[in-house]
Amino acid sequence: MKITFLGTGTSQGTPMIGCNCKVCKSTDERDKRLRSSVLIEIDGKKILIDAGPDFRQQMLRAGVVNLDAILITHEHIDHVGGLDDVRALNYINQKAVDIYAEMRVQEALHKIFYYVFDTIKYPGVPEFEFHTIGEKKFHIKGIEITPVRAYHYKLPVFGFRINNFCYITDTNSIPLSELNKMYNADVIVIDALRRKQHLSHFCLPETLEIIKELKPKRAYLTHISHQLDLYSALEKELPANVFAAYDGLIIDC
Repeated sequence: MKITFLGTGTSQGTPMIGCNCKVCKSTDERDKRLRSSVLIEIDGKKILIDAGPDFRQQMLRAGVVNLDAILITHEHIDHVGGLDDVRALNYINQKAVDIYAEMRVQEALHKIFYYVFDTIKYPGVPEFEFHTIGEKKFHIKGIEITPVRAYHYKLPVFGFRINNFCYITDTNSIPLSELNKMYNADVIVIDALRRKQHLSHFCLPETLEIIKELKPKRAYLTHISHQLDLYSALEKELPANVFAAYDGLIIDC
């Protein structure tokens, strides 16, 4: 399994508009973060988790011309705002893009992209093929996906486990029954917004406690804000099996 971090930033990205902090002004490319998204390649299949406003740029940078599925964690714009750009994939591959999301998220997408679902469609609108998911395991072209229910403040969101890889972001609470699904993973990617506690995201100390409990071989931090620290400083303080992800990072699992 090949994992490409397409984006590792927050809803505002880094640098953030108008900010003059040391992280936003950093010249280190690892401090420049698009909205969070990850590409999973396994058995010749390509599965994307989330398609935020930077989707077009991320697809171009990674050289993606086809996707077997897009998994949606939740309906916030920084995770779905780029779905209009699947039009290019529709055109190139002459088919709709398969989108896997729970029903509440699908209903939100009907509102956000209302023009996609008009009775009389404007020529060239995106083509989505929705697949409804819940808390049970499901399969995408033979690949087993285990949803992990978590909470983004009070909003239910999904993380996903694929084989020995777990990806979970935009959360500050994971029920014990769902946390159990993440044990014995080789790689865990998890939200770590900043150092101070936050209403709807894990902060760094909370994230490190979860990693310590789950004991993965490797863990990668994502959804990192400019408030956390420079990459060069952060990497020096993390435990030996924990790494700060950055845009463009490619790992095997």
